Order: sequence, then C-alpha cells, then structure tokens
Amino acid sequence: MIAVLLAALSGNLDVLRHLAETVLWDYTRTTIFLVLLVGAGTLIIGTGTAWLVTMTRFPGARLFEITLVLPLAFPAYVLAYAYTHVLDHPGIVQSTLRDVTGWGPRDYWFPEIRSVGGAAIMLTLVLYPYVYLLARAAFLQQSGGAFLAARSLGSSAWAAFFKISLPMARPAIAGGVLLAIMETIADFGTVAYFGVQTFATGIYASWISFDNRGSAAQLALCLLAFALLLAVLERTQRGSAKFHTNTKRQARLLPIRLTGLRAVGAFVFCAVPVILGFALPVVILIDMGVGSEQNLFSARYLHFIQNSLTLASIAAVLTVLAAVTVGYFQRLVPGRASAIAGYAARLGYAVPGGVIAVGIMVPIAGFDNALDAWMRKTFDISTGLLISGTIWVLIAAYLVRFIAAALNAYEGGQSTLHVNMDAASRSLGETRFGTLRRVHLPILRPSLLTALLIVFVDVMKELPATLIMRPFDYDTLAVQAYRLASDERLSGAAVPSLVIVAVGLLPVILLCLRVGRQPQG
Repeated sequence: MIAVLLAALSGNLDVLRHLAETVLWDYTRTTIFLVLLVGAGTLIIGTGTAWLVTMTRFPGARLFEITLVLPLAFPAYVLAYAYTHVLDHPGIVQSTLRDVTGWGPRDYWFPEIRSVGGAAIMLTLVLYPYVYLLARAAFLQQSGGAFLAARSLGSSAWAAFFKISLPMARPAIAGGVLLAIMETIADFGTVAYFGVQTFATGIYASWISFDNRGSAAQLALCLLAFALLLAVLERTQRGSAKFHTNTKRQARLLPIRLTGLRAVGAFVFCAVPVILGFALPVVILIDMGVGSEQNLFSARYLHFIQNSLTLASIAAVLTVLAAVTVGYFQRLVPGRASAIAGYAARLGYAVPGGVIAVGIMVPIAGFDNALDAWMRKTFDISTGLLISGTIWVLIAAYLVRFIAAALNAYEGGQSTLHVNMDAASRSLGETRFGTLRRVHLPILRPSLLTALLIVFVDVMKELPATLIMRPFDYDTLAVQAYRLASDERLSGAAVPSLVIVAVGLLPVILLCLRVGRQPQG
C-alpha cells in the first residue's frame, strides 16, 4: 500500500486530469450502480436461501444445503464467457429465435448481456454464496430460545425471522455483503469482457493503454478510499449492537415444515440461483469444451492443477492465521489502533490484484537488487532475485488481497462469543493464547472452515496477481484459461475453467457437510 501511495504521489497528474474531464464520472457512476445491484442481489439471495435451508424443511432442502454453494467455485469472467456464448447475437438462443420466427436482426428486442445489468447478474450469481455461507453459519450458531419466545408471543415465523433471527445474524450477513461489494469494485475480467467502464477498468486502462503507473495508482487510491468508506459505514451502522448466547444447547429449534405453495416457492427460490449460477454454465462449458485440443490428463495440465492446489492451500492457511491474529487483537485490545488494523486489513480486497502485485513487487525487487549489489561489492557473489522469484511473494499478494474475506468470516462468528467466556477462562488459569486455542477456535470452527473455503476458492480463481508475480514456468489453471481466452479460443478456455470449478467442489462440499453437522439451537 505504501508503494502504491508513493507511486500515486509521484505520478503525473495530466492523465488523471484527462480522465476527470472525460470518463471519470462514468467510472464512478457505473461502479456505484454495479455495487448497489450486486449488494442487493447477494443480500436477498444469500440470506433468503440460508434461512430456508437452515430453519425450514421442504423437498430438496438437504440437497440445496450443498448445491447453493457451488457457484462459489466459478470465476465471474468464466460465467460471462458461458452466457455470452449462448445469449449473444450469434448464440443458440437468438439464432433459434430467428429460425423459428423468421425475424431479422432488427425485428425483435433481446436483453443485452454485455451491459451493466448483465455484469451485475454474473457477479451476483457467483458472489451470493459469500452471504449464504456466513448467514447459514450464524443461523446454525443461534439459540432457538429467542425465536421460540417470539413465536409464543404471537409472532408469525416470518415476523420472528425479521425481528429476531435476522438482527442476530446481522454481523455475519453484513460481512458477507461487504465481501461481495469489495469483490465487485475490484473485478476486472467480467466488466472488461462486457465493455462496462468501472474504476477497475480505468486502472488497467491507465496502466496498459496510457502506460502511466502513477495515474493507475491514483485511481487505485480512489478505490481504496471507497473501500474504507464502505467498512466505516458498515461498522458505524452496526454500532454497538451485539448478542450473546449463554449456551449452545439452550433450546433446540425444530425446522418449520413447509407444504403446498410455500414449499414450491421455497424450492424455486433455492433452485434458480443453483441452475443459473452452476448447472447451466457447466452444461454450456462442457458443450464448448467438447472437441477442443486440451488434454486434461496430460503432464502439462497435471502440472497446472498441482501449482493451483499448492498456492491455494498455503495461501488459505496463512491468510486465516493472519485473520485470527487481527481479529483476536481487536477483541483483546479494543480501541482506535485495533480498529485501524481491521480497516487496513480489509482494504486489499477492494484493490485489483495487479495493483497489489506491483505494490509488492516494487519494494521487494528493490531489496533484491540492493542485496545483490551489496553482495557483489562486498563478497563478489551474486544472489540474484532471492525473494522475487519465489512463490512466497505471490502468496503474500494473496494474503493482502483476501485477508478481508477470512477476517469477516472470523469476526462474524466471534461476535457471538460473550466476553464473560474470556473472563471465565482467564480466571481458571488460561493464558490469552490458551483461551484462543482451547475456547474460541473450537466454537468458531464453522466460521474458520468458511474462511478457509473462501480464500482457497478465491486463490484458485485469482488471475491478475498470478500473471504478474508467478515464478518463471509456474503457470496455473487460471493463467491457462486466460491465455486461451486472449487468443479467442473460448472452447479451449472452457476446459481449464471447468477444472477450476471441479477442484473447488470438494472443499465446498466438505465445508457444507461439516457446517451442517454443527448443533443447532
């Protein structure tokens, strides 16, 4: 962040002034509109489906507990490729419509997939699982006492949900929506493919088209300010609202059995995002990939898979450990310093991966060059690029990029732990670290598993930072898909994209099974 700030302060203002006179307002307006659409969509879909599969029973509810998370394994830009292939003018949908009706290209109106609305739909379909996962974990950790008390006082199930369960789960839900919004303002692949002008595309335009890194860093600072504003507004609006559960087994809440039209409505509400966000794109991508020249079982592709799994696993573990450190520090030492630490940790999620990559590479490359020069002068030994050429620099970029995801998941669960639990543990002789290890972490296992899953899948899908910072000849599935798509070989790009989805399915399913076994009520 310091490197990006220094680049912004030392950059030439001519390009930024030109952008301000031409397209900067369009960047701002489109970004805000996209944020509002995706935020509302992920909130409604994620929270609604989490409540239905957790607190009600209807045909297919158990299956939806797992399938609702499956779109999380999809990169938004892959979803954009799939739906553009089907819904664009030469796609099968419009071609069939013209063949059946005999209409010409100007005889009918069809929704334009390459638009702000289309980008919002793509992002919503792949980002709502953030809200779903965190909301479901929060619902599972709630005691049923307050909900049952509201029902006994005459409230309907829906009234009790809006008055009791929803406010109690608010920290987790707000964290999930904030993750989705930050991912939206940092997205580049989807909006660039659809031709939607946002701050992210403006940053890359300044970086690549104008070859002005200072101007790109200045736009990145605008994005940082927006991310900080979102975090401050969310925390301010949340205020000091808290809830505490004295015991996890205070009252077991039996799921509500839905019948008739209510059961049908619940089924449709849960089925639509699964079909549009996972099932249909998989079918489209398989159809695109059939007949391509990509061999999944070749040594080359097995190497791509191994590299992707290695990076994702290491980055997920280290990022969650860092999030626990920051989150527990905020609990132990509440105040301005810990609040600033929490805000700073979240900023990376709103910055495009390429900007973070350069912000890390510049100082580390400078250190490597300075060390090499000193070793040459002192000992006549060349150390070369000692740090820059390793995967650890890339993992550091992942940590900066995705610690907000892990931190929000951890804090969503930590907010349910009463402070008296810490006092009781300390009075029994436990240290602060012992309280974290023996009290907090076992209780927060669903939230930690959620954090691990989110970071793992996000690293599998991350593209810009991987392209810039990967060691020589250390390609991943995302890099391979990007190369093929850049060459307009979308059929070939569908193959590594499907592998990314397939690899992400196992941790998704395992997480859902583990969370589903946690005690309710």
